[in-house]
Amino acid sequence: MKKVKIGNLEIGNGKPAIMGIINASPESFYKESISTNKKAISERAIKMEEEGANIIDIGGMSTAPYNNTFVSASKELERVRNSISAIRNVTDLPLSVDTPRADIAKVSIDLGVDLVNDVTGLKYDKMMSSVISSTDLPVIIGAYGNKKATYQTGNMVETVGILKESIEIASQYGISEDRLIVDPLIGFFRSSGNNPFFTKIFRQNWYDRDIQIILNLERLSSLSRPICMSVSRKSFIGKIFNLKESERLVSSIVIQVICALKGTDIIRTHDVKETRVALESLSLMLK
Repeated sequence: MKKVKIGNLEIGNGKPAIMGIINASPESFYKESISTNKKAISERAIKMEEEGANIIDIGGMSTAPYNNTFVSASKELERVRNSISAIRNVTDLPLSVDTPRADIAKVSIDLGVDLVNDVTGLKYDKMMSSVISSTDLPVIIGAYGNKKATYQTGNMVETVGILKESIEIASQYGISEDRLIVDPLIGFFRSSGNNPFFTKIFRQNWYDRDIQIILNLERLSSLSRPICMSVSRKSFIGKIFNLKESERLVSSIVIQVICALKGTDIIRTHDVKETRVALESLSLMLK
């Protein structure tokens, strides 16, 4: 397993890191995660650090495929700028920017973020690879399929193949292996969507695909890269158990623990304290 440095934090050492989510996008699916002014963002970052976050992930545009969340680059940039400024004033935790746009990533890097989280795996914006390669920062590459390809179920075989394409792109641009983290993207493989950020599948329900990926997560170890998982309050939980976003905490925590048992290195979550307690409980029970 390759280890990756995010600021002063080492990923891939056997202990899952907790990535707290701050959404500066009012369109985001879980409304409790949204903070749109500097005061609220600062307060949320302080609380996340107190609750045990190891990384904070900020986003200025939701990429959830089932919602109409696409916003202009200028709007996303305004939100991200405000967020970085607000967070950097109150904490030194490693900071991640969640964006598929190279221009947003570049400005964020200039403002001091430590990680780029690209759900499209360097594929949506052709300049993203150049931006990443011009720095020494790590990048999370999401499993994002080729729009011209046909994917059947989005199973682990197809997902690994898609991630290998992004790893090859990174290699072509001189992005070293010790800067890559992989994400199989829970919630992003669907038969249709309202933005460009999903991978189209034909022969399996999206929620069944998500469950199968989680159940077979250890097979991602074949890529020898740290794994990031984002299952927190996701729509597959709502679909399977008929739960609203506000009701999905218990299922989220249980599935996050399963992800940790299966080798996940970063747990991306809306609920930092609960996730920390669950992971510490797991560690205690496994001693």
